[in-house]
Amino acid sequence: MAQIPNIITFLRMAGSTGLLFCNVSGVIFWIIYGLCGISDIADGWLARKLNCISKTGALLDSVADICLVACCAWQILPMLQLPQWLWLWAGLIVIIKAVNQISAIVRHGHCRFPHTMANKATGFLLFIAVPLTFISIIPITIVATVATFAAIQEGHFIRTKDEKK
Repeated sequence: MAQIPNIITFLRMAGSTGLLFCNVSGVIFWIIYGLCGISDIADGWLARKLNCISKTGALLDSVADICLVACCAWQILPMLQLPQWLWLWAGLIVIIKAVNQISAIVRHGHCRFPHTMANKATGFLLFIAVPLTFISIIPITIVATVATFAAIQEGHFIRTKDEKK
């Protein structure tokens, strides 16, 4: 029972990879996308419910999130006509997150992915905003705002919080 949340997380990784072989304008893509989003909520909820929260599970969840975002970006971004300022903003967020991980390695000896409320909000909003981005850039701009705050907050937690807490 304790491994069920991790199995769900691995299935999200597999589903994310499967998105690379689907047509973005097809129903199958969006069904898999929806299932991946639901599994992101389900694995954490189930881990808490079964009282089997672990550092490994939290790390797997973060890796699965990165996998989903990367696979969706690979498939969807070439189809969008986003303004240059939004690309630069996204690049800045990536740089902040990369610096955060370098800081984590220097300070703690390994990567850290704090599951802050801001990071959770970013993930939820991103999940909703991706399909809406085909209509307007406003939803993705809101996500970029929250993601910027989340990345800065993540870096603060990595650099100031004791690993044992």
